[in-house]
Amino acid sequence: MDLDPNGHRLPIKVDSATNGEYVPQPLSDTARIANAHARSLAAEVARRLGMGRRAFLKTLAGSAATLLAFNQVHAAAGARGGRFDLPADAALDQDLAGDELIFDIQTHCVDPTGKWREGSEGKLWAQVLQQVFPQRQKCKGDEYACYSAEQLIKEVFLDSDTTAAVVSALWGGWDSNPTPIEYAAETRAIVQRMGGAYRALIHGGVLPNQPGALDFMDVLARHYGVSAWKTYPQWGPDGKGYFMDDERYGIPLVEKARNLGVKVICAHRGLPLGGLDYRYSHPADIARVAARYPDVSFICYHSGFEPGVDEGPYRPEQDQGVDRLIRAHHEQGFLPNRGNLYAELGSVWRYHMSRPDQAAHFMGKLLKYFGEQRICWGTDALWYGSPQDQIQAMRSFQISEHFQEQYGYPALTDVARRRIFGLNAAEAYGLDLPALRQAAKSDPVARLKAEYAAEPNPSFRTYGPKTRREFLRLRAGSEGRPG
Repeated sequence: MDLDPNGHRLPIKVDSATNGEYVPQPLSDTARIANAHARSLAAEVARRLGMGRRAFLKTLAGSAATLLAFNQVHAAAGARGGRFDLPADAALDQDLAGDELIFDIQTHCVDPTGKWREGSEGKLWAQVLQQVFPQRQKCKGDEYACYSAEQLIKEVFLDSDTTAAVVSALWGGWDSNPTPIEYAAETRAIVQRMGGAYRALIHGGVLPNQPGALDFMDVLARHYGVSAWKTYPQWGPDGKGYFMDDERYGIPLVEKARNLGVKVICAHRGLPLGGLDYRYSHPADIARVAARYPDVSFICYHSGFEPGVDEGPYRPEQDQGVDRLIRAHHEQGFLPNRGNLYAELGSVWRYHMSRPDQAAHFMGKLLKYFGEQRICWGTDALWYGSPQDQIQAMRSFQISEHFQEQYGYPALTDVARRRIFGLNAAEAYGLDLPALRQAAKSDPVARLKAEYAAEPNPSFRTYGPKTRREFLRLRAGSEGRPG
C-alpha cells in the first residue's frame, strides 16, 4: 500500500473523483487554493507539535486543520451559506472525536475470485475495475483483492468511525454481478466472526424486469436473511428500465417485499446514467409508490441528485436535482419528519461538501422539507476509499445564520446530525439500538479499532475516475450501466 510517507494527501479529500456514475467535475480555482492552503497549514501545525506531516494528518487534528483551511479560503472567496464549525484551535487538539452511532447504508465490495467475469456484463465490469478506478493501483496483476470484503472492512470499520454498515447490491444479471448475494453474505459473516454480530447487514438485489427475480426474493429473504432490497430501475435485460409504481414490475416487487416481511426498499434515483433512458432515473416514482404503501420504508438513494446542477433555494418549477425529489415529496402529501420516504446521502454529500454554499442549500432543503428524521447516511464507500473524510465534514458542517434567516433552513444541530448519521436508518431497518450501542463500546471489533487507532494506516486515496477521459473509458466499458 502507498503509505504517502511525506504527507502529500489530505485526510479530507477534495478532488474530482466520482463513483463512475457521472462525469468528473473539474476542481474550481477555490478548491485548488483550499487544498494548497490545507497542506501548508498542516505542515505549519505539525512543526509546532513536533510531528511529521504524515503523522499529524493521520490524527483528528489533521482533519480539523484541513477543514479550517477550507473555511479560510472559501470565506475569502465570498461563501456565505455554510462552513465547518470548528474552534480556531481545533488543529492543535488531537482528541477531537464524535460519539455518534454511524450507520452507513451504502457501501460496496466485489468478489475478487467470482465467476461474474465470465458473463457478458461481467466482462464489462472487469474492464471497468481493471482500467478505470485508481483503487486498481492497490491490486496485484489481474487480481481484484483491492475491492474485496477484507478491504471494505479495513476502509469502513477501521479507517473510519462507522459503527455499522450495509453491503449494498450492484446491478447485473445472474452470472454477471460483481457482488453476488453469496459474497455479500460472506462479507457479513466475516464481520460477525470478528465479533461484530450487529455491525453488518446486506441488501437483496432485485431487478424485477429480470426473469425469475421475484421468485428469487424468497431465497434472498429466507436463506440469506437480507435486511432490505436494493433496485436499479434504470436497468433492464433489454436495456429498458421500469417505474417503481408500474403494475408490471414495480408493484409486484413491493407486494412481494411486503409478503416476505422485509419492508425496506432502497432505489438508485437521480444520477441519470449515460446510455440508459433518462426517464427511469427521475425520483418522482419513489414518492408515488411510498404514498401508496405507507407500511413500507422507501429510501431514495442519492436524493435525486444530478451532478452539474447547482443546488440553490428550492424551486418547484425546476425539474432538476434534489428539487425534483422535494417536489414529488410535496405532491404526495408528505410532511417533514413524517411518512415512509427517506433521502439518502451516498455520493451527493461527498460531491457537495467541498462547495459550502451548495452544501448549505442541499442540506438545508432536505432538513426543511424532509426533516431531520427522514435523512439517512450513506457514503458509496469503497469507491471513494474510507468514508472518514465524509464523516468529519458532516460532523462539523453548519448552515450559516444568514441562510437560515433568508431561506428558512433549520440549523444542522447535534441532534439532527445524530439522527442523520444513524438513528433514522436504524429505526427504518429495525435495528436493536441498545445492542448496537453496547457493541460499539465493547465488542471485539471495538477493541480491534482501538488497537488499530494506536497506529493507523489510512491511504487517504480517493477511488473513482477523476477526469473526463477516465470517465469516458468507464462509460465505454460499462455501456452506461450504474456502478
